[in-house]
Amino acid sequence: MWKDSLLQVLIAFLPVFTFMVWYSKPERTRYTHVFLGLACGVAMMLNMRFAMVTDHGIYLDFRHIPFVVGTIYGGIPMAALLLVVYVITRLGEMAHRWEYMLFAAFLVVYVPILFSRISLIHLHSRRVRLKVATIACVMLILFQNASYFTSFTDFKLANLPLHIGIACVFGVLFLTITLICIHFTELGFERIQLQVQLRDVSNKYRKEMRRLQQFIDNTPLMVVFCDNKGIITHVNDMALKLIGSVGRGRILGQPFSQFLRIIDSQSETDQVERVLRGEDKLTEILRLNGRTFYTVYCPISDIPSQGTDGVLFIGHDVTELQRLKDEVDRMERLSLVGQMAASITHEIRNPMAVIRGFIQLLNERSQADQQSYFRIVLDELDRANAIINDFLSLAQNRIIEKEPANLNVLLNDLVPLIWADANMRGQIVDLRLCEDMDVLQVNSKEMKQLILNLSRNGMEAMNDKGVLRIETLNFKDTVQLRVIDNGVGISQEKLERLFEPFYTTKMNGTGLGLALCLSIVERHNGKIHVESTVGEGTTFVVSFCKPGRHCW
Repeated sequence: MWKDSLLQVLIAFLPVFTFMVWYSKPERTRYTHVFLGLACGVAMMLNMRFAMVTDHGIYLDFRHIPFVVGTIYGGIPMAALLLVVYVITRLGEMAHRWEYMLFAAFLVVYVPILFSRISLIHLHSRRVRLKVATIACVMLILFQNASYFTSFTDFKLANLPLHIGIACVFGVLFLTITLICIHFTELGFERIQLQVQLRDVSNKYRKEMRRLQQFIDNTPLMVVFCDNKGIITHVNDMALKLIGSVGRGRILGQPFSQFLRIIDSQSETDQVERVLRGEDKLTEILRLNGRTFYTVYCPISDIPSQGTDGVLFIGHDVTELQRLKDEVDRMERLSLVGQMAASITHEIRNPMAVIRGFIQLLNERSQADQQSYFRIVLDELDRANAIINDFLSLAQNRIIEKEPANLNVLLNDLVPLIWADANMRGQIVDLRLCEDMDVLQVNSKEMKQLILNLSRNGMEAMNDKGVLRIETLNFKDTVQLRVIDNGVGISQEKLERLFEPFYTTKMNGTGLGLALCLSIVERHNGKIHVESTVGEGTTFVVSFCKPGRHCW
């Protein structure tokens, strides 16, 4: 008898154990209600096969345990199927009318309550499912006990305590086994839920990591990660692009100081070491391939109390910003020069005109041997007047009148003057004009002044055997003027300050010639560019945008 009872208990646990073995992958979630319903149906049939009656008239039948588990977790369709199986098997075991009446009364109460709970069971927590299982067990225990007590034909009051004790033991055992099955079923669901949550978190983590990696690699910043020993662990694509042909394999695993040597930095100290020693965010200006970078060294730490886990190096290319800043400074200086020119021109020109007039008068009345001295004074006055005119030309608010003109025609007008200047210096002028030249909107007087200034600068930079080449080129959107000399050239340091007012490399220069040229070019919506090699010569490239075109 006890062996049969133990076998029924094991069969009651069978659906739960098979479910825990089968339900090992999240992909099987959609079939759990079908599997549990079928497994519980098989367990019900096996328990009915091994059901037995004890010597005291107790009907040991544990088919109700898989019935409760299957109806709770199998959903409405499987619960209805299990109920049909249960009703059919129970009706085949009844022999008296009162048993049918009792069973019908049980179904009238049990079915509406249980199915109303099952329809919403997926919306509630584990506690609610345990509550539903307890209600179902209590109702089944009451039905079983009612069937048990009504089955006695020779009931004696003296045996009542024994029958009540047996009924309580059966009820407690039935409820305990059912709740244990519910507990293990819930463990199976929780395990898969944890797997699903872990998979979702892992997928989100990988997705965020890919996004972060793409952001780091595609950001227009130089990014380098170092560990707590100063060893490079990651370098983005922008950093590799800026340092040239050095591959990622040569960078990773190397000290950050090696990275600084590769990029030919002028930094004398390794800022990474300072950050690893506990210093806060550090900044530094680095020079790389002629460009300027504003760099930041930041400590990386997950938990502040555990020190620094590494260093993040970020480099921002501020070359254009620096160029714009220099351009603004230059414009401010030009504006100041223009204001000075506008304010002092009349104050200086008037007394100079008076002085020049009296000098000429004295020159006419002086002796012949003294006239050379007056001529020197007159030349210096003319030179001072020319400087004042250059001041006036640099005024930023100057309004000029433009008219259609051909750059080749302007050059042909100036060729005799340029040739005369070159002959005096023993130099040669090589004129190469484009045959088909488009018309520009220019101020002819200023354009001639621009050409003369650039030509004379080129001739002054050459010796008596120099060749000055003047070219014109006609492109799709622009017209280009090139003035090329084979003189001494200009160093990189001087090139950066070449167009600054009052900056000159000549002994008697004023530093206003090229500043004036730049002012003229900008007023004509053009750009001027200088290419020079020390010892080989210099090329001034002036580009003018054609009317109706958007060049820059």
